[in-house]
Amino acid sequence: MAGSFCKGRFFSLFDYKTEKYIVAKNKKVGVLYRLFQLFVFGYIIGWVFISKKGYQETDEAIQSSVITKLKGVSITNTTESGLLVWGPEDYVIPPQVKPFILQILGREPVPVENQFNISFTHLSPKVLDGHCRDDKDCKKGKMVVAGHGGMSGRCLRKDENSTGTCEIYGWCPIEKTNRPQRPLLTNAENFTIYIKNFIKFPKFGFSKSNVLQTTDESYLRKCRYNEELHPYCPIFRLGDITRRAGFKFQDMDTFGGSIGIMIEWDCDLDKGDCHPRYYFTRLDISGCNKTLTTGFNFRHTRYFKNAAGESYRSLFKVYGVRFNIMVYGKAGAFSIVSTAISLAGGLALLGAGAFFCDLVLLYLIKKAVLGRSDTWFICKTYLIFLHICHHSLNLNQTNKQKSTHEDNCVEDGEEREE
Repeated sequence: MAGSFCKGRFFSLFDYKTEKYIVAKNKKVGVLYRLFQLFVFGYIIGWVFISKKGYQETDEAIQSSVITKLKGVSITNTTESGLLVWGPEDYVIPPQVKPFILQILGREPVPVENQFNISFTHLSPKVLDGHCRDDKDCKKGKMVVAGHGGMSGRCLRKDENSTGTCEIYGWCPIEKTNRPQRPLLTNAENFTIYIKNFIKFPKFGFSKSNVLQTTDESYLRKCRYNEELHPYCPIFRLGDITRRAGFKFQDMDTFGGSIGIMIEWDCDLDKGDCHPRYYFTRLDISGCNKTLTTGFNFRHTRYFKNAAGESYRSLFKVYGVRFNIMVYGKAGAFSIVSTAISLAGGLALLGAGAFFCDLVLLYLIKKAVLGRSDTWFICKTYLIFLHICHHSLNLNQTNKQKSTHEDNCVEDGEEREE
């Protein structure tokens, strides 16, 4: 007896149980369900596979290298420097750059400064920490915040009753804060920048350059980037870059600025379609309003010695445009795993549609509409899914009770009219 029971339990593991359904003769629910199915199939085909390319495996870990060259010549004639010819080696800092390139538009030279010939001078009155009443206020060796050197211990005053400034030891003379009145390189907007970008997607072992592969050896000498005529030309005119960023070159040719050049790679390796797209934006301005932080400048020096071995330096405050080059993108190729996941996720929505229609049939449709002349049993089963089941009309009372006990169904129908 026990053996038969265990044997039956064991073989019941291999039984296959089917779900129970009814055919609801209701056009409203039927149309609703078919519309939902059409929506799901349209979503799978149109959005998942065509728009988002859900059948592809993607790689966004792009590896990139950028090489830039700036070309253009300008001639200046100023009282400070005289007649000068400016080439890329003069106005590009640093000469070899990776993520950015800086073009000098203006430069303020400070007279030659000597460090060793009794290099003592007074602090500027604008430096608040440099004010003093006597020598005690100027502690020897103390570095002045926003100053130009260390205190010597002396307070320089016109008379005993006046407030003076501390004497410092440093490069003399100190820098004068003069703002440029006009740009130094007036034709800089006609200069060109050549951007070579090499990218690689390691997951697929795919690499490419933004330089167009062509048999025309003179292509790079005569092409200039244009969205319609030459979208894959890597040579850009500086005036065109600022214009595409939404500004005029004259807006930053005096005090400088910062321009972002974004290179986007969206590669479909199944079609062999992999070309760069360029976007431009100005980074040093907030919205459309200029602020105190608008523009870009920095200082650099050149050191040398005279015949006596004394060290000198020339200090320059440089105004220029900084070009920040940012590369991003992704590549995709067919993958059976990605296809199966996308397809399964879309088809799972069909189950949600059936569940929704079940709720409509149970709670929103009047019971008199169901079945017309047939007798229906509305079965509520709270297992994993909600189903609607029906039974034959000729079931006797015993089978009806057994069915109710096994399936947790509640009879909610009427007998067929004789």
